[in-house]
Amino acid sequence: MASMGTLAFDEYGRPFLIIKDQDRKSRLMGLEALKKVEDAKIAILTCPFEPPKPKTKHKLDVTSVEDYKALQKYEKEKFEEMIQQIKETGANLAICQWGFDDEANHLLLQNNLPAVRWVGGPEIELIAIATGGRIVPRFSELTAEKLGFAGLVQEISFGTTKDKMLVIEQCKNSRAVTIFIRGGNKMIIEEAKRSLHDALCVIRNLIRDNRVVYGGGAAEISCALAVSQEADKCPTLEQYAMRAFADALEVIPMALSENSGMNPIQTMTEVRARQVKEMNPALGIDCLHKGTNDMKQQHVIETLIGKKQQISLATQMVRMILKIDDIRKPGESEE
Repeated sequence: MASMGTLAFDEYGRPFLIIKDQDRKSRLMGLEALKKVEDAKIAILTCPFEPPKPKTKHKLDVTSVEDYKALQKYEKEKFEEMIQQIKETGANLAICQWGFDDEANHLLLQNNLPAVRWVGGPEIELIAIATGGRIVPRFSELTAEKLGFAGLVQEISFGTTKDKMLVIEQCKNSRAVTIFIRGGNKMIIEEAKRSLHDALCVIRNLIRDNRVVYGGGAAEISCALAVSQEADKCPTLEQYAMRAFADALEVIPMALSENSGMNPIQTMTEVRARQVKEMNPALGIDCLHKGTNDMKQQHVIETLIGKKQQISLATQMVRMILKIDDIRKPGESEE
């Protein structure tokens, strides 16, 4: 999917976190040859890996070689101080929201401290949640208690384009999953994303309310029969509105019949008659032509919360349209 900074699971069910390398440059720095860190103690930083800058509009003029060497020495000392502060906490991997230059990269290499640069804000938060660490805004606030922990951090590449990803495995607090979709073109990927989104919404609805109804138009036919029975008991003019509501509910099974190549009126009438005769609300449209209209046997179900929402939204839409008493077009004169 679009976001590559979330948690995932491998083929053994073990959780890990992936960061997509968007510009195809290695973000695992400090030890260029090292592509794996085991038993990682992670320092999560949002402060820049660079010497402090004065918060004024004044500028510094370097007019001699000695001044330049003094400035270079100052920057090196600050880099070494930052690295030492990280090393003193016991961290063996630094994850920084900002980048760092070649000078810092060279000192990281000398101190055997791998670091990850250019990690976005959402990714930083996910890493902190997954590894149990704390986001540190200043080097002076970094302590051993604020470190995150992971069993393995490694850089992998896959596919013909050799896209690189940083994988953080065996996290301390992994509660999310990333689904990776790969396809021949963008249209296939977008279609797969929509299908997966619909499936995930069904799971979400089941978590909210685990009650289900039978699909294939069975629920709509059963509701239409119930509304019609109540309409027969209503002596006022409201019975006509109730009958119209029941007829509207039957549009869904009729559409299913027509899309399945059946005679919509005949098929819907037969199923409705069978529901009344057999007192079986699970009878619906046999769209798959399996030879049975029992949705319970075909295992075709829908979430109750989703079905209620569909009917409620459709009813609200009709009420909104009925409130419109006049339509005016541009340029139409008032009489």
